[in-house]
Amino acid sequence: ASGASLETRARRGDRSRRNSIAMSIMSYNGAAIIAMVGKNCVAIASDLRFGINQQQTTAVDMRKIHKIHDHLYVGLSGLATDQTTLSQKFKFRHNLYELRENRKMKPETFAHVVSNILYEKRFGPYYAEPVVAGLDPETGEPFITGMDLIGAMAPTTNFVVCGNNEESLFGVCESMYKENLEPEELFEVIAQCLLAGVNRDCLSGWGGVVHVISKDKLITRTLKGRMD
Repeated sequence: ASGASLETRARRGDRSRRNSIAMSIMSYNGAAIIAMVGKNCVAIASDLRFGINQQQTTAVDMRKIHKIHDHLYVGLSGLATDQTTLSQKFKFRHNLYELRENRKMKPETFAHVVSNILYEKRFGPYYAEPVVAGLDPETGEPFITGMDLIGAMAPTTNFVVCGNNEESLFGVCESMYKENLEPEELFEVIAQCLLAGVNRDCLSGWGGVVHVISKDKLITRTLKGRMD
């Protein structure tokens, strides 16, 4: 009897270890975010699913992209509660900057502010990975960067992705992306990349939203995706 109980306990221990390895807190709620650079424009897109514990789909209208000002947006993947906390902190810091400097914050400056906020908590980090996308308010130069949960930036001149299905998003972006896309072309490419990238991922999807930012215009459109 004692041998059987030891065997049962060992089996339970193996199962709990497997479960702990399989579940990451970064994919607890599910997310997929892409940012892309075009010709004097940038685009940022995210899915709309809000799940719990990698199983239950609770809502299909979750906002993961947050407006900082007309030419600057930040997308957040990871734990939903930390996304909310960080978006409020980012807006607060930008509002203070605007009051003190009497001007809008440049995307690169904002990215360093975000990195600094995350690195302050490096020993007990926020479980969220930001993607910053925007245009310089004066020159109109595009800027995008991704970063990890302790604020290590990875600025680029083409595209950046984050979420729990990064591999599939990278694959479709590498296939479809071209340089110097006009705003409408950029919208089409990033929309197709998002829909194709989340197509086989059960933790993200259920539609999406795309923002295309240019010097004198903002395009925001909602995408209809698979609902299963």
